[in-house]
Amino acid sequence: MPLKAVLFDFNGVIINDEAIHQELLAELLISENLRPVPGEYRSICLGKSDRVCLQELLERRGRIPNQVYLNQLMQLKTHSYQKRLAAMEKLPIYAGLEDLIYKLRLEKFPLGIVSGAMRVEIDLVLERSNLAQYFSIIVAGDEIKTSKPNPEGYLLGAAKLAEMFPELALQPEECLAIEDTTLGMQAAKRAGMQVVGVANTYPYHFVQRHCNWAVDYLWDLELERVQEVYAKSSSAVIK
Repeated sequence: MPLKAVLFDFNGVIINDEAIHQELLAELLISENLRPVPGEYRSICLGKSDRVCLQELLERRGRIPNQVYLNQLMQLKTHSYQKRLAAMEKLPIYAGLEDLIYKLRLEKFPLGIVSGAMRVEIDLVLERSNLAQYFSIIVAGDEIKTSKPNPEGYLLGAAKLAEMFPELALQPEECLAIEDTTLGMQAAKRAGMQVVGVANTYPYHFVQRHCNWAVDYLWDLELERVQEVYAKSSSAVIK
């Protein structure tokens, strides 16, 4: 079972923007006459789609949002996110990302993104950082019905790559996922994938307990060792 493709999470793996999302959600709650709670974002939202995060924050405050109301709030947040990034001279792309992409391109691996972020936000970041050309497919939060740890996004990502590269006869277990949250790692594992956990959001020792390979920085990933494990047998997959 060779390694054939790599799927990246977005927030917390490609761009260091969790603090921005936290601030924008707090501003959104205040605009709705609701009070943000310190630490709530980290405990509720990390690893979940933007929509599910916002819905849970509202429900905790006694509001059961319908889809029209939720869509309006999501559009406001996305607009604020775009304005925030437009004001930045340089986007906070994680160190080591371009080095890893270079290694993966040398091996001719198709690359994709599986994220709970809105598609317009992902596109904006990839275009601004000149990374769009490297990702063949994107599965965004406004395309799937569920949030991580549900494997739907990763299964769809593998299916999209399989359709785009039929010569690979790609199966989900032949994909490698790169994640920073436990919910994301669980989603990839439930899709049958092995997972690299990068210690961008949680400490290394914590990440290490939830993935197949843990790294402090993306440039630390020893791609040759990963390929060797895939080549030996499918029994290395952690479920």
